[in-house]
Amino acid sequence: MQPSYVHGNAGPALTARTIGVLLDELAEAHGDRDALVSVAQGIRWSYADLRSEADRLAAGLRALGLNRGDRLAIWSPNRAEWTAIQYAAAKAGVILVTINPAYRVGELEHVLNAASCAAIAIAPCFKSSDYVAMLEELVPGLRTNAGAISAPRVPSLRHVIVFADEATGALRTYRDVQRIGDDASSSLPALELQAEDPINIQFTSGTTGKPKGVTLTHHNILNNGIQTGMRAGITEGDRVCIPVPMFHCFGMVVGNLACLGRAATAVYPGEAFDPVEAMGAIATERCTHLYGVPTMMIAILGHERFGEFDLGSLRGGIMGGAPCPAETMKAVMSELHMTEVTIIYGMTETSPVSFQTCPDDPVDARVNTVGRVMPHLEVRIVDENDRIVPLGGSGQLCTRGYSVMSGYWNDPERTQEVLADDGWMHTGDLATIDAQGYCRIIGRSKDIVIRGGENISPREIEEFLYRHPAVRDVQVIGIPDVRLGEELCAWIILKSGADADADSIREFCRGQISHFKIPRHIRFVDGFPMTTSGKVQKFLMREQMIAELAATEGRAR
Repeated sequence: MQPSYVHGNAGPALTARTIGVLLDELAEAHGDRDALVSVAQGIRWSYADLRSEADRLAAGLRALGLNRGDRLAIWSPNRAEWTAIQYAAAKAGVILVTINPAYRVGELEHVLNAASCAAIAIAPCFKSSDYVAMLEELVPGLRTNAGAISAPRVPSLRHVIVFADEATGALRTYRDVQRIGDDASSSLPALELQAEDPINIQFTSGTTGKPKGVTLTHHNILNNGIQTGMRAGITEGDRVCIPVPMFHCFGMVVGNLACLGRAATAVYPGEAFDPVEAMGAIATERCTHLYGVPTMMIAILGHERFGEFDLGSLRGGIMGGAPCPAETMKAVMSELHMTEVTIIYGMTETSPVSFQTCPDDPVDARVNTVGRVMPHLEVRIVDENDRIVPLGGSGQLCTRGYSVMSGYWNDPERTQEVLADDGWMHTGDLATIDAQGYCRIIGRSKDIVIRGGENISPREIEEFLYRHPAVRDVQVIGIPDVRLGEELCAWIILKSGADADADSIREFCRGQISHFKIPRHIRFVDGFPMTTSGKVQKFLMREQMIAELAATEGRAR
């Protein structure tokens, strides 16, 4: 029996450098080359500029009293300051805690307290979110009371840095922190940082509801960025359009660190994905690569202004987050000129990429598989008894190697649930591996819903909906969606005599949980399909909803 086991043994050697050391090396070797272009902000930083921005910020953070291992949260859409903070934290030995820009106050409070954050850097606002006002709910008097921060709801928080020209009260601007660093840099002692130091905490949804803090090191994310960028065919001087969010591994690792590792240029079209901004950035900056989930590519290809932009500079890119339909892949390769586009698979807990296709793989491999295992990683497919299944057999995908997280922050119990003593990370995804080493993801043993690249915990949504005064019981599932991959569906049992409709349920959610967590489909039912032992059979709910929606669509035609 040939086992379902693969080991990536081809690729560049792993590096033991820290992120800051690599940035310094590139600033010396390619100081005049564009490192970062933020098109919407009109900012263009060379590698020398980026190092200067990061060094000044790192000194400022240390002068404020943030020590090696302290946590600094960042709550902002894609901006040049985001990346400067990322590199500054790495140089100061401060652990960067990334926060989803769509989070609301309750979610923010959970993250700040779970990681005991000493400081937070924020954008003033984004779309309908006034970050300063929301943070002030947790820190009363933030904009009016100067001096030390004292907030019982977030007791660890001592500093708030805002990406603005001016600030009042206890707020400090980005430039304020740099000026503090300028004054103190000569008196700060040298730091001896190690590649194995934790440098990032990313909160990811889990089946138990509250997001878990995935703890990642320099070694984890820098090497994963380098390996992923190399397999994608990114070379020195390439220019990568990155409309995916920075708070997620796709943006900050596969985006920023892959560019750093390949001495390429990171191009941010705007604060969040917009197809016109993306096309404009590609055309004006002559981008060679484009990142995105399939829905982003579909939005670009289908936009009424698609023909107005010269996108001929593109040759490749990276797609992930959801399977790419065959017709979309063909259009991406022909109409977007991305003949070298690659597909990635992974999870935050693995830094994130474990599998990736190659630029010369056939279309079928890029549509139906997630490619072959990455260099220096091991993967096996196991059954419910943790025994390796025969090649081609289905089971749970497990990963081991440099990319696997240190664990969930301050949560050894949940760490032990997925990370074995021998280093194998149990992903919860069901997969097969064929004789050529290509991996197919066929399902998830977990209930996580992936909507447009966002991982959503049904349990978290259920716990929130239980707060509604009319809801007696609720179950949330994911159902297929052509545009987003999956959409949320809530089945709700109302309390006796209570009255509610779908619109009132959604209104209850608005402003309280992130917009992408609000169920699109809501059904009021008398009960749920159950096993004889009393367990809810979500797969039957899913099948029923698929059939119901298919019938509805058929009648609409």
